[in-house]
Amino acid sequence: MNTFADIVTYDTDPAGGLAVFTGFGFAWLAFYVLLAVALWKVFSKAGYPGWLAIIPIVNMFVLVKVAGFSAWLGLLYFIPIVNLVFSIIVAFRIGKAFGKGGVFSFFLLWMFAFVGYFIVGFDKSTYTKPV
Repeated sequence: MNTFADIVTYDTDPAGGLAVFTGFGFAWLAFYVLLAVALWKVFSKAGYPGWLAIIPIVNMFVLVKVAGFSAWLGLLYFIPIVNLVFSIIVAFRIGKAFGKGGVFSFFLLWMFAFVGYFIVGFDKSTYTKPV
């Protein structure tokens, strides 16, 4: 019969945990590289240097500028709950700037940003700075 101590020591193998986190790390890195490629194209279309998409926090501020806001408003991303609302607003403004509708902006630029920014970056849409 297994005691609680046997079960606890059975699941604390550090090699197994390291393997899981290494796999997540590689998946995260691949995701980030692909997102940086998509944002690079979006930034280039909007007239900003594409290489800014590679820098993790800077790309967030440039995305706010692409949406037509001051880069200072990018600090709102660091406030819990406010960041969710603000990210939806930014997604809608970016969608509008590239001629996309509200449904596209909500689902593909906010919920599935990975897909949406690839579409915006590589399609034939043009950037019009939002007012």
